Amino acid sequence: MNQALRDALIEAGMTAVQLARRVDVAVKTVERWLADPARVPHAETRMRVAEVLGVSVDSLWPRAVKEALKLGHDREIVASYPFRNLCPTSVWAELIDGARERIFMAGYTSYFLWQDHPRIADRLKVKASAGCQIRFVVGDPDSEVTRRREEVEGVPLTVSTRIRITLDQLTKMGPVPGIEARFSDDHIASSVFIFDDELLFTPHIANLLGHESPMFHLRRLEADGLFDRFAQHAEALWVGGRPVPDVSGGT
Repeated sequence: MNQALRDALIEAGMTAVQLARRVDVAVKTVERWLADPARVPHAETRMRVAEVLGVSVDSLWPRAVKEALKLGHDREIVASYPFRNLCPTSVWAELIDGARERIFMAGYTSYFLWQDHPRIADRLKVKASAGCQIRFVVGDPDSEVTRRREEVEGVPLTVSTRIRITLDQLTKMGPVPGIEARFSDDHIASSVFIFDDELLFTPHIANLLGHESPMFHLRRLEADGLFDRFAQHAEALWVGGRPVPDVSGGT
């Protein structure tokens, strides 16, 4: 656990619930900070926590200091995982819950989102009602690109089936103002998921499924850095996409 954070809470006479209220985050987010010392909040959040608890940021999250010492473009790399499913679901949950302006889900199927986060539909609707722009870009289940990928993967739960599960979930949610979806076949070889100034990127390897491919967690720190390049890729996918019927923003 993050013993330094726990000790600071005790010293301040505060509970996780009270801290969450003071710094405007979910209680589960604070619990994740406590459970995993490798979980580092956004810089602004770190400063608010330290101010509320009356301690230094460095004492609570020394890892953040280490990352700040990076001088090259790689300082935008928060974490890397040899397999996507090694990225904890808590990371996804914190990014989703912490996003205030935009959530961009450009997975070719994004099937795993509904499996790993059973209540994500309700959470996304709440986000949209609060003004967060939410966009999905998925593959066309009837395209030739999808058919060829199914031949490559050769698994019973086909690509088109996984896409249709996502489409079904989106249809059940909407139409919801602020939630849009488009088709694209241009991200068959990679997936990018953006949450304000952080993103998760997966380059798909050979015939492996998404969860078997590596993943990189990036945080924007500079103009035209790694984050911005992937964000530009995501925007190009959206601009070149085709509206998904029965979802807000579709036809």
